[in-house]
Amino acid sequence: MPIFNHKNLEIAYLDEGEGEPIVLVHGFASNKEINWVLPGWTVALKAAGRRVIALDNRGHGQSGKPHDPAAYDMPSMAGDTLALLDHLKLDRADYLGYSMGGRIGMYLSLNHPDRIRSATLGGIGASIITGPGRRVQIVAALEEKSAADISDPVAKSFRVFAEQTKSDLKALIACMNGLRVQFTEPELASIHVPMLIVRGGDDSDIAGPAAGIARMIPGCEYVDIPGRNHMTVVGDKLFKESVLGFLQKRP
Repeated sequence: MPIFNHKNLEIAYLDEGEGEPIVLVHGFASNKEINWVLPGWTVALKAAGRRVIALDNRGHGQSGKPHDPAAYDMPSMAGDTLALLDHLKLDRADYLGYSMGGRIGMYLSLNHPDRIRSATLGGIGASIITGPGRRVQIVAALEEKSAADISDPVAKSFRVFAEQTKSDLKALIACMNGLRVQFTEPELASIHVPMLIVRGGDDSDIAGPAAGIARMIPGCEYVDIPGRNHMTVVGDKLFKESVLGFLQKRP
């Protein structure tokens, strides 16, 4: 697995296929394999003629895992993605992010639109304005000695998932405490990067309602996937079809 160094932190990534590049940025407590490889995203995108690039966010997967919340502010998190594009000598790329990766994509679309050709953001909604859903409960769940001691079902699902992905719990706590960016309606209204937002229809606890967020962003498209929640929408067939269709329309 290739690795590059960004500001004294190792960032692991994959770079596969040929064609127009698309960079994939995973969600909290996940990694590039769990979020993109195993659900078939890399295969589907390469079959569509895309060069697929994905990184392990700091604190996740095979990348460096600082335990200081200050290491996880949004400029640092988003900066890793920009540094990867620089490392690969790419001026710009399409972007696909999920949950935390969706927040990073929104930040990049707002602050670095010259680097983002288009942005598909999954698993986000009103919480990008109000703050991450269940943040306090999720941090408390990560701090518990055992998942068996957690009563909140949503927070417990994050702890169980973090254990399944063999995550560094202290790094995840630092990430959750450090990455607190929220966007305003005027900021969203100023975004002109072509954008698609995709949300599971049952994702009210984490993402929150998303149709209103899409309406705030000029020209933003929105897809709601019925019967899917924050954890189950990632590998959904309609999600993939929506993304591939959106990418095919880009000039």
